[in-house]
Amino acid sequence: MALAVALLAPVACRGDKRSAAGESVAQQGVATLGPRADSLRNPQAGQQKAASEGGKLFASMNCDGCHGIGATGFVGPSLSDGRWRYGGSDGAIFQSIRDGRPKGMPAFGELLSPEIIWKLVTYLQSLPVPKSVPTQSW
Repeated sequence: MALAVALLAPVACRGDKRSAAGESVAQQGVATLGPRADSLRNPQAGQQKAASEGGKLFASMNCDGCHGIGATGFVGPSLSDGRWRYGGSDGAIFQSIRDGRPKGMPAFGELLSPEIIWKLVTYLQSLPVPKSVPTQSW
C-alpha cells in the first residue's frame, strides 16, 4: 500500500486526464465511469478508523498540496467549509475523486480502489465546518 501511495503522489495535481477525443474524464459523463452519485452509499460512513486512515491517505497522496493541510483550501478549494461546487453528499464526493472534475481535479478511479476512495470521503465528511467562512460564494 505504501508503494501505491508513493506512486500516486506525483500525479496528484497534474490536471484532468484527456480521452482520445480531447474530453476530460469529468466531461465524458458518469454513465461511462460508474453509477450516479445519488445512488452511492458510503459503507464506511461515520467510522472513526476509516476517517483516520482517510486523513493519512489525504496527506500521503499529496491531496493537501492542492487542498491545503486539513483540506482548508490552497490552490484547490477548501473541502472543509461545507460548500461544495459539485455536491457534498458522500456519493458526490466519491464521484469527484473517482472521475475527476474540470480545471484541475484529476480522476483517481483507475488508480484507487472504491474502499480507499470511501476512506477519503469519510475523512472529508468528518472535518468540522469552521465557524467563520471567508467568502459566501465562489
